[in-house]
This record gives sequence, C-alpha cells and structure tokens, in this order.
Amino acid sequence: MKRKIRAPHKPPPRHSWWRRWLRALVLVCLAACLLAALGAAGVIAYYSRLALRYDLDRLGEMPERTLVLDADGAVLGRMHGENRIVVPLSQVSPHFIKALLAREDSRFYKHGGIDPVGVARAFVRNVREGRVVQGASTITMQLARNSYPDLNDRSFHRKLVEMMLARRIERHWSKDQILEHYVNRIFFGSNLYGIQRASQVYFGKHASQLSLSEAAMIAGIIRSPVRFSPFRNFEGALKERDDVLERMLLTKVVTKEEELEARYADIALKAQPAFQSQGGYALDVVRRDLDQILEEKEIEDGGLIVYTTLNQQLQIAAEEAVEKRLAAAEKLPGYAHPAKAAFDASWNGSGEVSSTPYLQGAVAILDNETGGILALVGGRDYRQSKYNRATQGNRQIGSTVKPFVYAAAIAGGFLPGTQVEDAPIQPGEIEFADPGWSPKNNDGKFTGAQTLSTGLVQSRNTMTVRVGNFAGLDRVINVIADAGIGNHLTRTPQVFIGNLGGTPRELASAFSIFPNDGVRRRTFLIDKVTDKAGNILWSTNVLESVIIPPGGAHLMRRMLAEVMDRGTAAGIRGEHGFKEPAGGKTGTTNDYKDAWFAGYTDRVTCAVWVGLDRPQTIMDQGYGSRLAIPIWADVVKKAAALGYIPAGPRAEPPLQSVQLCRLSSQLATPACQATGTAYEDKLPVEMIPQGWCGAHQGVIARPEMRDTRRQGPAGPGLFDRIRGWFR
Repeated sequence: MKRKIRAPHKPPPRHSWWRRWLRALVLVCLAACLLAALGAAGVIAYYSRLALRYDLDRLGEMPERTLVLDADGAVLGRMHGENRIVVPLSQVSPHFIKALLAREDSRFYKHGGIDPVGVARAFVRNVREGRVVQGASTITMQLARNSYPDLNDRSFHRKLVEMMLARRIERHWSKDQILEHYVNRIFFGSNLYGIQRASQVYFGKHASQLSLSEAAMIAGIIRSPVRFSPFRNFEGALKERDDVLERMLLTKVVTKEEELEARYADIALKAQPAFQSQGGYALDVVRRDLDQILEEKEIEDGGLIVYTTLNQQLQIAAEEAVEKRLAAAEKLPGYAHPAKAAFDASWNGSGEVSSTPYLQGAVAILDNETGGILALVGGRDYRQSKYNRATQGNRQIGSTVKPFVYAAAIAGGFLPGTQVEDAPIQPGEIEFADPGWSPKNNDGKFTGAQTLSTGLVQSRNTMTVRVGNFAGLDRVINVIADAGIGNHLTRTPQVFIGNLGGTPRELASAFSIFPNDGVRRRTFLIDKVTDKAGNILWSTNVLESVIIPPGGAHLMRRMLAEVMDRGTAAGIRGEHGFKEPAGGKTGTTNDYKDAWFAGYTDRVTCAVWVGLDRPQTIMDQGYGSRLAIPIWADVVKKAAALGYIPAGPRAEPPLQSVQLCRLSSQLATPACQATGTAYEDKLPVEMIPQGWCGAHQGVIARPEMRDTRRQGPAGPGLFDRIRGWFR
C-alpha cells in the first residue's frame, strides 16, 4: 500500500495580519461614518424642527419710527419705534448692493443659506491665524440672527439653529426679498436702522443716490457700526471703505479705475443728528397725547402715521418770533438778566438746564373753527430746556383774566355803557375780601365814574373788582373754570384781577369763546392716527360747550376790539401795523414778573407769555404790551398770510337800538333822560334788559316802549349794588 505524500505546509501570506487589521479599521470607520451621518442627520432633523418654531413672516415686520405730519402733510418729525425708513430694493443704490455682497457674502446668489465654500475658507484662515478672524455667516444667516432676539447669543446651539433657519428662509423668500429685508433691518450705528436712514443721516441723501465711495463706507461699518461710525471715527470708517473697495476689485464687481476713483473721492458727511425734529415742544405734546389715546404696544412698535393740526410754516414763524423779539428785549435799557446769546457761548451743549437764566417765552395759537392747535412754542431752545412753558408753565395770568370777569357781569345783567366808580375800595365793600384789601390801579390814579367798557379797555383794577363783586364771586369763578383756566381756583376776590395760574394753551382756549359766540371748543393736537395700511386707530372729534350767551360774546368782542383800538393793546394797530379785525387783552403781574397778551381774530386765537423761569422782575415797565404783543403780532400776521382768515364777513346777531340808563343797566325812563344818565346803544335782542330803570323818580313807561322790548323784573339787587358805589 502506497503512502500518501502530503504537500508541504505553506506559511501564511506575509503581512496578512496587517490586512485583517486594515479591514477591521475600515469597518470601524464605516461604522463611525454611518454613526456620524446618522448623528448629523439627527442633529439636522432636531435643529430643523427648532427652526420651524420661527415665524418667517416676521422678517418683513420691521418697526419704523412713527411719522408725525402737519395739517398739510409735511413731515414734522418721527418718534417711537426704531429709527428706520423701509425702502424697496429697487430704491437702493446698485453701488451699495455690490459693496455689501463683496464685503459680507460674495456667493450670496449661489448658496442656499449656508455657504460650504465660505465655511471652508473661514476655517482655513482661522487656523492659519490661530484665532477667529473670519466668520462664515451668510447674509441669510445674519438676517435670521438680527430678526429674532433669542438668536443673539454666541453659543454653538444658536449657530446651528441659525443655519437651519437660514435654509428655511431661502426656501420661503426669493434672494432679492432676503436682500431687501437685510438692507432695511441692519444696524448702521448712531441709532440708525436700515440703509435709507443711514444714507440720510450720514450723507443727507436718498439711498438710491449713494456714490460708490459712500456706499463702500456704509457697507464697511456694518460689522462694527459703533466703533466705525463716521461721526465718531472718520479715519476708521475710511479704512473700512478702502477694505471694501479692495474686496470689490478682487471679486471683479468694479474695475481698477472705478476702485481708484472711489478710493480718492472726497467724502462729505452731512453731520446731521440721527433724530431730526426729535425734540420740539409741539412734538412732546404729541407724544404725551399718544400715551393717552393708544395702547403702549401700539406706540412703542412705531410705524404709525400721526396727523396733527399743526401748521409747519406757522410753527417755524412762531419759534422765530419768540427768539427775535426776546433777543431784542434783552437789549432794552433796564434789562439786567443774562442774555441767551451769552448763555449759548458758555453752554457746552451737554445736558439739559433745569432753569434757564435768560428771558423765556411761550406761544399757543389755535384754529377757532375746530380747536386744533396750529403752533405751540414752549421756550427758546429745546436742546437746553425741554420744560414746556406753553403747556406746563402755570404762571399768574394778571389782567388777562379781566375779560372773563366782565363776561360774567354781562351775563348777570350789566351792560357796556353802565357806569362803575373808579375809586379806592372801601373796607367791607367787597364780599369775601379781607377788610384791608384795597388794590390800586397800575398808574396809581383814580378817575371817578367810568363806563364798563372803559374799565376793561383801560384795565382799571378797582372797577374790575367792583364789576366782579356785582357778578358774584361764584359766577366769576364758574365762568373762568368753564373757560378752562386754572385748576381748583381759590375762592377769593383776588381772582378778579389775576391772582390765579394758567398756561398759554389754556388761555388761548379760553379767549376763543369770544370769537366763537360764547362756545369753547376743546383744544387738540392729534387729528387722527393710522397704521401704515391706512387703518384709522384714533380720530379726534370736535367737542364744544357753551360758556357765555352769544349776545354776551358779541358785547365782549366789541369791548375787546376797543382794547386794541384805544386801550392797553393799541400798539398792535400803530407800532405793529396789525389791520385784521381782532380783540384781546394784555396782562402784567406784580413787579413785572409775567407779561401776557391773549387775543383773537375771527379765525385764530393766540396767547403769549414772557418771563423768567424763576419768577422775578423782568425789567421796569415790563408790561405785556411791551414784551408779549410784538410776538403776538408777528405770529397772527403770519397766520393771516397763510390763509387763516374767515371765508366771509362775520354774521353778527340781530341788533336793536334801545335807550338805557347808565346807572341801572335797565331801560331808560323819562326821568333817566332828565337826569342825564340815559344813553342809546345797539344790543343783541337777547341782551336787552327786561325791566325799566327804578333808580330815578317818575318811572312812567310809555305803552309803545313796552311793546318793543321784552318785559320782566330788573335783576335782583342790581340797583342796590350800583347805588352803593355812590354813597
């Protein structure tokens, strides 16, 4: 039997162990890659779900500043919200679009929200530099981060959410829409949002008008807008501009010639404040009124359009009149306080002054037909003092209160031709007065019996006190309060000659009852408020109330016109050449601390105050006729020139000639004629007395007189009060 011969044993292939390990390593790597892919997919799925929580419509909801317009639609200013004006991409300079893309995202139109090339480039450069010198955020990622406040932290978690959100945005919006949202939302320093406001504030032009050099500068400051604001760091902004131009050349969006021309172009900053017309006493009142009529969220979100009653041209004219006339007053002999010009020279421009040392003034002018305020000046310089003297300056109003005292007396039965004694007040004569109270006239003289009209026209204190005493303290206080002057008036006869506080706004509103036939219309600044779509959020209705009878208003107009023609305000007609039919009253408080003038035409009513923030004597002879009337004349003449005049002649009430007695304010009898106290006057029918004079002997009324006049008893106590003055 033959033995099988076994083949010799072959040794295992050389390096087979290495191959086994390699296969194992490959399997491990494949498993790791699979696990990594699964992990990445899980991360993407997880963060994609987180990204779904964000409402993409919010990208287009950018709070703008609320726009404030005057009555003619002119822009007065902006407030609340962010300092932004949204513009379509078509109204943005192509230079800026190119500069922005070159600087921030040159592959913007090629990626889907995340740029792998940009990520790789940033990674390589950061490794080479040994620090983070370049980010990988695309414009879409930046838009996501800037649109949602919770994405503003610097965590890795936030970055992943931002990336997934960027992919959603790219699927939801077109590239141009994304770019439009970005250029309108981005922060440009100096409290500016959006390319339009940045262009306006930095260069004084529309975003569509930016030159290549200007566009490159604005694009250059985006990454650090506070640090490189041209207003703060012009040299730094220039360097950023040059870097952007270099990048534009590298990405071939400009030629070498264009880049050189832009690099050496002169940059002219507008150097205007970021908030045009942010101040202004009138806008402050608009802000306060908005707080009263709208919810806080509606206000703070901005983007509203506020239509006011203001007239921009008249507002400017009123501000100029205050400054011009008060600067002239500071040069008058006897003026011993600091002048504003000297204060300006020493003021460093920082911080508000709590109480200005120079002469101040305030103006309020309103439209009689509606009560809408046409102009409001609260002081000479809003930068130095935001205290609004037109609405907050509660100062003693002096003799400007007297028309309301006389109006109350007329409503109680007195007539303009009635005689009143201009003589010292006797102890116990005036009800509710201290026994020793005896006010004097400004000129220190007493002129004897004068007509009611003369008492008002010449502003006689003793006569006014007697007139107020006849009308009754309660009646006078009610008329003053109903007219809108003073809060919680003290019940004292001193009110008759101006011992009460008021503001120019209140006084203008009160005086408007005379041209308005006794009707007071509520003053207001905001006509209506709309959102951007034009939906009305608020509108103001004209509210009115009757304060004095129409016939009484007619008689008051007649007397107040005489104040301008031959009384304390006669300078309006002569020195200032004011020709419009008008009426008004001066006011000067004790020691010349406050100077006032309030007056009206058939169309507008205006009140002016002049004084020092800390009440003290302005100057000797610092009367309202000297200090306040010049401002009033300038402002009201400008109002007339702007068309604030009545459409036609005033329709006066029916008038009837009657014989009256100067002693009793009743219909005259033959005995009145015999004693020389009878006079003839034309009165509105409703103001003709109801009874015959009983102050003289021989009261015999002719039948025909009874037929043509309303009959009735005389006013209670009238004869006794008047007779008492002559005892």
